[in-house]
Amino acid sequence: MSIQVFGIQVSRGVAIGRAVLVASSRVDVAHYYIAAADVPQEIERLRLARNAVADELEVLKADMPPEAPHELAALLDVHLMLLHDETVIAATKNWVRDRHYNAEWALSAQLEVLARQFDEMEDPYLRERKADVEQVVERMLRELTQIAPGVPTTPAAGAVPPASGNGGAGPGQAAGVASAAAPVWRGAVVATPAAARDFAGEDPLVLVAADVSPADMLQFKRSVFTGFVTDVGGRTSHTAIVARSMDIPAVVGAREASRLIRQDDWVVIDGDTGVVVVNPPPIVLEEYRFRQRQSELERARLARLRNTPAVTLDGHVVELLANIELPGDADTALAAGAMGVGLFRTEFLFMNRGGALPDEDEQYEAYREAVQAMRGLPVTIRTVDVGADKPLERAGAAEARHDHGLNPALGLRAIRWSLAEPGMFRQQLRAILRAAAHGPVQVLVPMVAHFGEIHAIQEAIARARQQLGDAGKAQGSVTVGAMIEVPAAAVVISRFLRHFDFVSVGTNDLIQYTLAIDRADEAVSHLYDPWHPAVLALLQQVIAAAATAGKPVSVCGEMAGDATFTELLLSFGLRSFSMHPSCIAEVKQRVLRTDTRQLTELQRIALDADAPEAATRTVRGKLRQ
Repeated sequence: MSIQVFGIQVSRGVAIGRAVLVASSRVDVAHYYIAAADVPQEIERLRLARNAVADELEVLKADMPPEAPHELAALLDVHLMLLHDETVIAATKNWVRDRHYNAEWALSAQLEVLARQFDEMEDPYLRERKADVEQVVERMLRELTQIAPGVPTTPAAGAVPPASGNGGAGPGQAAGVASAAAPVWRGAVVATPAAARDFAGEDPLVLVAADVSPADMLQFKRSVFTGFVTDVGGRTSHTAIVARSMDIPAVVGAREASRLIRQDDWVVIDGDTGVVVVNPPPIVLEEYRFRQRQSELERARLARLRNTPAVTLDGHVVELLANIELPGDADTALAAGAMGVGLFRTEFLFMNRGGALPDEDEQYEAYREAVQAMRGLPVTIRTVDVGADKPLERAGAAEARHDHGLNPALGLRAIRWSLAEPGMFRQQLRAILRAAAHGPVQVLVPMVAHFGEIHAIQEAIARARQQLGDAGKAQGSVTVGAMIEVPAAAVVISRFLRHFDFVSVGTNDLIQYTLAIDRADEAVSHLYDPWHPAVLALLQQVIAAAATAGKPVSVCGEMAGDATFTELLLSFGLRSFSMHPSCIAEVKQRVLRTDTRQLTELQRIALDADAPEAATRTVRGKLRQ
């Protein structure tokens, strides 16, 4: 039966594939593909795990004291029976043989299937037996972590998963413990880079989960998933931002998606409308496949603008920069025609590390790699922005004192966290200064709101320079800028500009804090409005003040990459946009078609109207005629 699930569109395009659901297990599980030759080995791992758990249960039963409740012995008997039930074991082996899942993935997939079957049973007693199945499977999963798997296959040169459309696969991840290379979703490690699939008939896959953390989303860069759906999240949550940066169709805030969608269902993710279609009829499926082909043709057409300078019809040169999360993203930025990196989100170097933060040398190597990859183009490195929806696994002492805050978006995050951990902050600054010896670098500090913070930042940079000088380490010159994302900073922007070389507007947080909206909460996502007159007024004020002071200003939030705002931002005087590489071509097309001399009316209406989005729609239509 076909059903539709509605959510929030966060990344455009259409993805079609089989659903892979996050199992309800509380055990970390590595998921990867195996080669056909490794199928017997994985089935043997399942057998060994089952036998080990059975032996453990038999020992528990034999050692049970006489006064133990009779029900406890009966429970152990039930678990032993389930261990040898072919509904569990035989079906799990089929996942290994037919889909080439590793043993852990196969077992968690079968658990998901059985859990749904128990949920649909009418008998309350039988429904409650789901917990027994879960406990047995979790014992087996824990045992599998002790049984070394074979080495997952790696792809041949240039190999891509059939019908994936979103890049090739990488090397596999060993089973067992979650690591920096293995993402964790609420107790299940999923979507570790897959091996090249050497068997016929493999379908593309989409991920369905209750939630996905921002750091975990980075694993999509090398995964086999062509799209994802989550129950929670908002349009400008960091998970959504990373999804857009990878150009993966995605829908978040779909509430009941992980409950309604079953393992292996056919799923269509319509990232343009926020609709998820489950098991669509053939005619609907063909319509979406047609849209996929049209989208690919449009991308190919826009790609031809890569080497075309971004210049308006009346001769204004516009700088189009890229936002990146990891050093390797610099290659993608160059391929998209970016004129530099306007935002390097360094916090992703700090995540999925089991609590071990990167030291100075590791950070230096990452920043140097990005700087050198950009071949002389400028790289703006933002100091670490953790907290709110980007927590660390194990925070420093200062954050640990505040990790139970009722509203983390207003708590110890961004520059507040850095200044509370001065040793860590100077370590990062030293790494950035060392990387600046290899090319042009700018330092961008997030969430600055107080003049006391400005003085502390300046002192930290001076101290970091002195420490490098004392150690005889090479360092380069940098310019220092502030992210304007707190309304207080926007209101006093003229005074802020006296202390910084440049500013960059983070519209995502500026909107959040101006409108008092938690941008990660889908319950209030309808109130998150980049067209709100107060937001536009603050934006225009910051851009105008920077122009008056003769200081560079850019916008690096989601509005910069949204082509519906391009003409409006140009009318405000903005000439530097920083966005996800996948957005550059479309924004460049808008720039090339715009005459800024015709934007006066658009600016006036946007700033004066109660509903600017509707009021400016007609003006924008006339400009394109």
